[in-house]
Amino acid sequence: MNWEIVIGLETHAQLSTRSKMFSGAATAFGAAPNTQACAVDLALPGVLPVANQAAVGYAVRFGVAVGGTVHRRSVFARKNYFYPDLPKGYQISQYERPIVQGGSLRIEVGGKQKTVRLTRAHLEEDAGKSLHEDFHGMSGIDLNRAGTPLLEIVSEPDMRSPEEAVAYAKTLHTLVRWIGICDGNMQEGSFRCDANVSVRPAGADRLGTRREIKNLNSFRFLQQAIEYEVGWQIETLEEGGRIEQATVLFDAERGETRPMRSKEEAHDYRYFPDPDLLPLELSDSWLEQVRAGLPELPEAMHQRFTREYGLTAYDASVLTAEREVASYYDELASCLPGNAKLAANWVMGDLLGRLNREGIGIAASPVSRAALAGLLRRIADGSVSGKIAKEVFDAMWNGEGSAGQIIEARGLKQISDSGELERVVEQIVQGNPAQVAEYRAGKEKAFNFLVGQAMKATKGQANPAQLSELLRKRLG
Repeated sequence: MNWEIVIGLETHAQLSTRSKMFSGAATAFGAAPNTQACAVDLALPGVLPVANQAAVGYAVRFGVAVGGTVHRRSVFARKNYFYPDLPKGYQISQYERPIVQGGSLRIEVGGKQKTVRLTRAHLEEDAGKSLHEDFHGMSGIDLNRAGTPLLEIVSEPDMRSPEEAVAYAKTLHTLVRWIGICDGNMQEGSFRCDANVSVRPAGADRLGTRREIKNLNSFRFLQQAIEYEVGWQIETLEEGGRIEQATVLFDAERGETRPMRSKEEAHDYRYFPDPDLLPLELSDSWLEQVRAGLPELPEAMHQRFTREYGLTAYDASVLTAEREVASYYDELASCLPGNAKLAANWVMGDLLGRLNREGIGIAASPVSRAALAGLLRRIADGSVSGKIAKEVFDAMWNGEGSAGQIIEARGLKQISDSGELERVVEQIVQGNPAQVAEYRAGKEKAFNFLVGQAMKATKGQANPAQLSELLRKRLG
């Protein structure tokens, strides 16, 4: 039987606020256990929650960015369940009236674009953390995360392969970092996904029974977990078994999912409006202020790069994967009219390659936009060859000065004087009669050898295009 895979993702993005969703406690990562939990987070008697305005603003930013409906009035609800790291016995979330409804994200897989619809995005608080490894026969509870603001982003079940799910997660990850609402640090738990996975016979209208894979904190694990789960479900059904709705965990070491608990329904949580929090009401003027603060979005910048700079869709995708890289390139290309492709090649190749090797972000690059523009102008006007420019770039990276200073100090200026190059060509032709004869007999490799000898004679400073033209002319 042919099977169709159906996937929807629920993503928790930790909002980049300095304080928690309903208290003034800090949210900094890495603090000693239970040092960032105040009376509100501990659910001590008599305390009252107060909504974090910055977190609300971040949720609105997201809603505008994905083209969703931002509700002027939304409601906080209590989601009731018992777990040791949930001090109140309930989580403050949103249920019937979330702050954002609808919206969509466009993804690309295998060169084809697809739109994934969003169901909703709602504000909620995180729970604490249970610690099992450091205690013998006991568990510890760290409440530093309790109350940390989250935006839960729920997609429609529009994805049909693990690759589409990963593409969606990466696109969403780029967006929340781009608009400045989440740092996206998956190792620290700032961005994590739950995948709802089911299968059904190809062509069927009715959805299959889904199982939810919880807390996937890397794109690689997301793909591996879905691939295993799909295989397990198909095998179970083809052997005559039934899929029971459940919540499962992914064991990365064994590469398999395993049941955690039976899947809860909404009524199991006994949602009701939180009586300690008034409905969240947003004014039109405040919404407009948040909207006006949004940067140019990745998709719009991607289209502009292809339109204004003539880049391929692939180049534009690479350059808009991170906002800082896109901004760097945009300013660089605007300084080099007619040489946007040259700028793209250098940013994607030499600059990003060096940053990756050094393990630093583009904001910490020793070579500024203006400095790199100076080097690329020297390539464009023929002052240096592309090969020599790499030597200059390395020197600039090491702080030896501007491109012009380094070229002057090291005597690296490209030789473009026709008379001087003709003398070099004559010297090479006279000194390599065997290779000249081979070239005239039709062996193109011999020509490459002669060019190499000429470049060696000029210490790599000859203008390659001019040199090749003069050499071919001399050889007839």
